[in-house]
Amino acid sequence: MANVHPSLLERKIIHFDMDAFYASIEVRDDPSLKDKPLVIGGSPQSRAVVCTASYAARKFGVKSAMPCSQAARLCPDAIFMSPNFHKYHAVSQQIRAIFGQYTSLIEPLSLDEAYLDVTHNERGLYATKLAKLIQDQIYDELQLTGSAGVAPNKLLAKIASDINKPRGLTVILPEQARRFMENLPLRRIHGIGPASEKRLQQAGLVYCRDVWRRDPAELEEVLGSMGRWIWERSQGLDDRPVEVERERKSLGKEDTFATDVLDLDVLIKELRALAVSVAEALQRRGLRGKTITVKCKYADFNQVTRSRSVPSPTDESAVIEDIACELLQQTEAGKRKVRLLGVSVANFETPEALPLALDTANPH
Repeated sequence: MANVHPSLLERKIIHFDMDAFYASIEVRDDPSLKDKPLVIGGSPQSRAVVCTASYAARKFGVKSAMPCSQAARLCPDAIFMSPNFHKYHAVSQQIRAIFGQYTSLIEPLSLDEAYLDVTHNERGLYATKLAKLIQDQIYDELQLTGSAGVAPNKLLAKIASDINKPRGLTVILPEQARRFMENLPLRRIHGIGPASEKRLQQAGLVYCRDVWRRDPAELEEVLGSMGRWIWERSQGLDDRPVEVERERKSLGKEDTFATDVLDLDVLIKELRALAVSVAEALQRRGLRGKTITVKCKYADFNQVTRSRSVPSPTDESAVIEDIACELLQQTEAGKRKVRLLGVSVANFETPEALPLALDTANPH
């Protein structure tokens, strides 16, 4: 292992990602839905978006975050259901309890995925064996499947877990990291969104191997602080530790435009998309908040924020959208060019306000 970067020998990480989580729970609880195209999100006649879809629906091109109206056009026979996030949160807690039987180092990302550091696990087992045991226990106790990526860091583990769904188990050894990354599009690296992808493409960088041919100093000149980061990530290097869950104060999304925007209709459309994205992130994490904030950064880099609180905690996209648009009217958007918009939700309800975990597993 002389050519293996030292950081790749420090940890053993599992990224566990449940398969079509919300849809799978509904199918488990109602077997008549098995093998049918099921969309969790809401009525296609509403402004609802797809939270998740069964694999039968995905075959028609139905994807998360897609408007339900579009999903209905792609898959006319789809069954549409509104999400039951209290039930999903309860099942997520059951899965978390299973993780806790194997390691105390758990970093939840949402209701259906988490990182587990099993470098020094109490059972003294290889990470691959632990991942298989967790898969089997979740299936035996909850009749649900999940996919796992086993790797020396979070970056590689997360990419690996998505390779062989459903119920996949993909292992990347330290000496395989660079070869694994070589032909991957940079877009597959967590943290690179559409705006970053476009910026990288403009610099002639599409695949991880494209970055390897460039000097880190040159990348920093072209990409700024992102240069060093993308140079490391493209080689499969990631020294972030698994962080045990801390109390989250707020959750938000923002987007920097490729060019400054003056058109108010364009800004409102972008703001609504951000609000939907925030609502989905809240729902995945089982969070609801009272305070909605809009951030608006003008072309001259000056920025303002506008906030409003609602009487009851919410995770509903329609509520967040409408309030965000009203808050935008309190800025100079449409009169001054805007380079960035953001939406966030804070002032979450306390854990005590959430329902107790229910025993939703089917009896043996």
